[in-house]
Amino acid sequence: MRRIINSTYISLDGVIQDPQDWPGNGIEPDGSGLKVQTDLLFACDAVLMGGRTYPGFAAAWMARSGDPYSDRINSMTKYVVSSTLRDPEWNNTTVISGDVITEIRRLKEQPGLDIVQYGFGQLSYALLEHGLLDELRLWVHPLWASSRRAECAARPSPVRDSPTTRRTL
Repeated sequence: MRRIINSTYISLDGVIQDPQDWPGNGIEPDGSGLKVQTDLLFACDAVLMGGRTYPGFAAAWMARSGDPYSDRINSMTKYVVSSTLRDPEWNNTTVISGDVITEIRRLKEQPGLDIVQYGFGQLSYALLEHGLLDELRLWVHPLWASSRRAECAARPSPVRDSPTTRRTL
């Protein structure tokens, strides 16, 4: 049976929105983070997204090609859970609506590689509630990203960029 693996960037204050705008964007200077993400993508043959993740991913990745990651994600089968999306523009995208849990169970039972899910929202909570999320990979970024950023920045940070507090998977 296929597994669903969620890979989500998260700040110290629990923010997951717009990680592409965060300093460093999760890419370590030595490339180790990119390697982990690329290995995950190539170990899967489908991408699962919720209705809020899809528009950003589609716009970003449809505009890119010519590197292994972009070419892979653009060619993969993609599933988006949405009650409003009717005609997805991103190639190989299927909209799941109606009985979402039954459909995702069916996807997991099909032969193939694992399924990667990006972002964490209503869909992820539903997967957890029904025992369908097999692995959760949180990429914790040592920064404050919420609207309380200024208040938090005034306090000394307990996080230091050192071998004892920073670990690359």
